[in-house]
Amino acid sequence: MRAVVLVGGFGTRLRPLTLNTPKQMLPVVDRTMLEHVVGGLGRQGVTEVVLSLGYREDVFRDAYPAGECAGVALTYAVEPEPLDTAGAVSFAAAAAGINETFVVVNGDVFTDLDLRAVWDRHREVSAEATIALTPVDDPSRYGVVPTDADGKVLGFVEKPPRDQAPTNWINAGTYVLEPSVLDRIAPDRKVSIERETFPELAANGSLWAVQSDAYWVDAGTPATYVQVQLDLIDHRWGSPTEAVAANATVADNARIDHSVVMAGVRVDADALIRDSILMPGAHVARGAVIDGSVVGPGAVVAGGAKVSGLSIIGDGQMVESGAVLDGVKLPE
Repeated sequence: MRAVVLVGGFGTRLRPLTLNTPKQMLPVVDRTMLEHVVGGLGRQGVTEVVLSLGYREDVFRDAYPAGECAGVALTYAVEPEPLDTAGAVSFAAAAAGINETFVVVNGDVFTDLDLRAVWDRHREVSAEATIALTPVDDPSRYGVVPTDADGKVLGFVEKPPRDQAPTNWINAGTYVLEPSVLDRIAPDRKVSIERETFPELAANGSLWAVQSDAYWVDAGTPATYVQVQLDLIDHRWGSPTEAVAANATVADNARIDHSVVMAGVRVDADALIRDSILMPGAHVARGAVIDGSVVGPGAVVAGGAKVSGLSIIGDGQMVESGAVLDGVKLPE
């Protein structure tokens, strides 16, 4: 299998962490988001990943100069301008010379989905496109996908009001596509796969779906970026992973409660870290409290400060001694 991984976005919801770093290059516990996603694809039989790039493509190339990530070969496809989701898929597939059945995944989705089951069902029903579905409590943020009893898609409703959604099964951001789908995508403008391509395929009866209640999180928001990491150390998905990096320095009387402490972090005496993420090189000084928040790479939280309410402290930022931050992004 070959797969196109969409990683071209600006990651605006995760700012300020993404001011200089593409979202998929942010660390998730012990490796980048991209390495988790690509490694998962490799374990299910994907042998080549085509990265659909836009924002800061140089960061990806510098990180993987040998053209390999998590044991999977990488090909780079850099959009000259943002082409939206379908346009990005079409551009990447053309750049890589894809002319056979292929996989597409969103680069910020963490899942234990059985990709082979989706692939096999796609072949079994001779679909032109097959999408994985996952159930959610509130479908209003997503593309909602009603199907018949066999899994044929009856429609594709993008982000309906919560009380008007025909189902709670949503587009999970993993697709198996035939190359004929690319012929439906206009080459000279932005095209949304969710708003244009999939509804067209559903209307002609060639779009199918596979429902799965496997672990699934879209890690594109501060809340879900934290959640996916706490879920990993809680062994809800992936392989068992240590919450505190071996080369982090944590004072004996500091308290680390259900948190991720990455490489090179320093936590001083009497500090409390709860339900939070400390990114590489961060420093939490004596008596500071980090509660349900993210402290970015190289950032410093000075003595006695309190950071809570899903605050996000950006790269190299300083939280002054005694400061109280609740739901703050620094810099704004």
